[in-house]
Amino acid sequence: MEYNILIIGGNGLVGKTIARILQARNPHINIFIGGRKDGNTEKHLKIDVTDPASFKGIADKKINLIILSVNDKSDNVLKYAIAHHIDYLDITKPTPALVKAYDIAGKEDINSRIVFSSGWMGGIVPGLVSILSKDTNDIQGVKLFVYYSVKDLAGESSAHFMAENVAVPFHDYKNDQPVSIRHFLNTERFDFSFGIGKRSAYNFDVPDLYILNRVERIPNVSVKMTYNSKFITWLLGSFQYLRIFDILSLKERKMIFGSSGNGDQAVFEIVVKDKNGDKKLSLQSTKGQAELTALSAVLHTEELFRNPHENNVYFGHQLHEPLSLLAQLNAYETINTNITQ
Repeated sequence: MEYNILIIGGNGLVGKTIARILQARNPHINIFIGGRKDGNTEKHLKIDVTDPASFKGIADKKINLIILSVNDKSDNVLKYAIAHHIDYLDITKPTPALVKAYDIAGKEDINSRIVFSSGWMGGIVPGLVSILSKDTNDIQGVKLFVYYSVKDLAGESSAHFMAENVAVPFHDYKNDQPVSIRHFLNTERFDFSFGIGKRSAYNFDVPDLYILNRVERIPNVSVKMTYNSKFITWLLGSFQYLRIFDILSLKERKMIFGSSGNGDQAVFEIVVKDKNGDKKLSLQSTKGQAELTALSAVLHTEELFRNPHENNVYFGHQLHEPLSLLAQLNAYETINTNITQ
């Protein structure tokens, strides 16, 4: 069977990386790139997510799956995929946008596979949580610690998200209740793996907070982040404490978060507490967060076209058996994982 995949946002950093990994692993599939500018070949489609009239080429190319790697605030691509019975994989949405899109999909008659995979690094964290406890009903709490390097390659969308949302309160969960918090406050010391060592980590909003509590029903969930530079981590915390982000313009906030390096490692660590104590899974991507996010999207894509998942709405981790997901990550040459108790 011919399989045609469209990557909307395929000219961006993560979109290009998805295309590279996907084509290398699956040379038989056809990959089309969607973007706001015309491309040089028939594999490039001019698509503007704000203009549904530009989606005509999707039907012309008989697309089986749309991978969305660009911000679609109005969910036009999601609505098109549902209406035309096309599989859909979204890796872009911050928490409020994810909740809105999930609600839209939940009200529709679904005749394709609709997959939301906007959690940290392509939505793999909740799947890895399941490895650390035999029964998610026994899990009392999950903490996610993120190490982010300003030397890492970063796409424009990452900077734009932080600039838009750094001054906006969000929720973590304590005793199954949402608690309003702000980015870069409430420091917690954590001993990171892979030679990083002890760092102060601060509040950070990722969709896993919502997914782990509202979908997986884990009562206590938090996410903390630290930068590779201790000074930058402290400075952002000070800016938030003094409410400086509140008075800066969006343009000024973009300048603060808009740096991108030539590449560095990305690390996250999951700490699960259940009746048997604490367990930790540490994951390192030596080629950075864009590579890992793209790999996760590729693993979800391969799962969709290789196995007969029913037409339904999914989160990315729900497509996989947890141990199979871990094995596939470990098989990739730039990914390292450790599990400790």
